Amino acid sequence: MEDFVLVRGIILKHAPTGDYDWVVTIFTSDRGKITAFAKSARKPGAKLSGLVEPFCFGTFKLFAGRNSYTIVEADIENFFEGFRQDLEGACYGTFFLEITSFYTRENNEDVELLNLLYLSLKALQKDSIPNRLVRCVFELRALKIEGEYPGIPNMPGMLDDTRYAMKFISDTSLNKLYSFSLGKEVLNQLDMITGEYRNRYIDRPLKSLEMLEVFENS
Repeated sequence: MEDFVLVRGIILKHAPTGDYDWVVTIFTSDRGKITAFAKSARKPGAKLSGLVEPFCFGTFKLFAGRNSYTIVEADIENFFEGFRQDLEGACYGTFFLEITSFYTRENNEDVELLNLLYLSLKALQKDSIPNRLVRCVFELRALKIEGEYPGIPNMPGMLDDTRYAMKFISDTSLNKLYSFSLGKEVLNQLDMITGEYRNRYIDRPLKSLEMLEVFENS
């Protein structure tokens, strides 16, 4: 009897393999980060063509082989198509996917991080929320979820509003996380703290960060 499993998650990345296949990394709600093959998905008109791109969120039917998974079907709920016309948003989104890939492990359930990623990608598509604020919120809350958040730093000149913002990001429910705005000075402080924490807890270069910095420094 063939062994099939259903997983709900988002495509973090893919890479070509063979003549027409993709090897895909999926961040799932109950199995953590898994690798699966999407056979013939690079052929135009193939069953999985366009369904295993980064950002695709939905339910995937997998065949569980002895040493690997193979994607059989994909029911995509959100393609995040807005990123196709929004290069800046796509760069931020790709950065979020890379951060998520750094934190996640195989067979390690991480539902809260998946929910944070999904809500953060949706927030990037809202004109009312600055992308830089979304990035700070995502990075700080991800640290909290992964048990590495060091709390509010004791730094000279830190504004009370910055402390309040960090407490809100740390403690509020995910569905209310992107319901506030900040002034320029507070956002600059929050951004500086986020960068310091990233350098402290992420021990590898992030490929998407260089492009992201072009947008933020322009």
